[in-house]
Amino acid sequence: MWLPKLQFRGYPEPEGKRLLRFLDRNLPLHRAPVIESFRLDFRYSRLKPESISMWVSTALSHCLRELDISRGSGPAEPNILPSNLYTCITLVILKLDGEILLDVPRMVSLPSLKTLKLQKVRYFNEETLQRLLSSCPVLEDLVVDLDEEDTTGKLTVVVPSLQSLSLVIPWSNDISGFVMETPALKYFKLVDDNVKSHYCLIEHMPNLIEAHLDVAFPDIKSLIGSITSVKRLSICSRAMFDEGFVFNQLEHLKVCICKDHSSNQLFRLLKSSSILQELNLFSMEHHEPEAMDDWNEPSTVPECLLSSLQTLSWSTYAGEPQERDIVVYILKHALHLKSATIKSYESAVPKFDMLKELSLSFRASASCQLIFECASED
Repeated sequence: MWLPKLQFRGYPEPEGKRLLRFLDRNLPLHRAPVIESFRLDFRYSRLKPESISMWVSTALSHCLRELDISRGSGPAEPNILPSNLYTCITLVILKLDGEILLDVPRMVSLPSLKTLKLQKVRYFNEETLQRLLSSCPVLEDLVVDLDEEDTTGKLTVVVPSLQSLSLVIPWSNDISGFVMETPALKYFKLVDDNVKSHYCLIEHMPNLIEAHLDVAFPDIKSLIGSITSVKRLSICSRAMFDEGFVFNQLEHLKVCICKDHSSNQLFRLLKSSSILQELNLFSMEHHEPEAMDDWNEPSTVPECLLSSLQTLSWSTYAGEPQERDIVVYILKHALHLKSATIKSYESAVPKFDMLKELSLSFRASASCQLIFECASED
């Protein structure tokens, strides 16, 4: 074989056995000096761990650039990944998905690895991930999606070169806390639905441009303090964050309004964001809305309403009194607002009532266009 890109997918018996025989016979005969990518998907078949290890080892010996392995549910096998994986000097992209045990040896060096994606894998202990990360001096893109049954404990991400990080912590994961030192980070996504008490220690990220936060833990002071340099922010938080934080570069803000305290959270964010240009109120996927608390009009108008806000969008408007009051307040005080788009489902708000309530409200900006959109619930 001379093909530089290899992709194999396992199927239930008897196709799975045919794949095993084919790779056992032909992969050792591969003649291309460089294999650009080796993708192996055996989520629907049971292959021998020693065979998988041999195939991966063979691919790595051909100056492999990208390795992508997907495995289904079941007990994590200890010997799927060969030892030469951890010293491959040509590997640029590594993606592991499923019940794969990651047991990183003490001698590890991946000098070319730039992209690392770990989804639902198992870690030998809480030092495993950071040991791997510390061997990747040019790593730029990292995805860590923890398994619900993982018992790693402490999660540590210390990567000076990292530019993009996505971290997913499921609700039942047995995590004690996580620590991050990523000074070069530009994009950060954190989905933390964990219901167990755990700490969060994050060093300031001065180069951060965009953040997506969906968090359930009660103390978010360290988290909010680390992202104040962002220009784009999407946030849903079960906890209220303290006043006093300043987002002096934030221009685009998306706030999930599914929590009962969403109105107060929203106006704390508006007060902290003096140059905000775009505001989007929405509900994140799979978030069940709670009844919004009564809203008290702030004593001072947020600076962004007076000087910079140009666009307002509410994608899940239901016409509740608290929602109406928020829209009316923004229309009343946003001096430079160009458009306000209100979207609702057909059954949520009688269209005429919505038009009447909002279209008759005072608008501080004479050029503001009020747009109503109605979506079906299919």
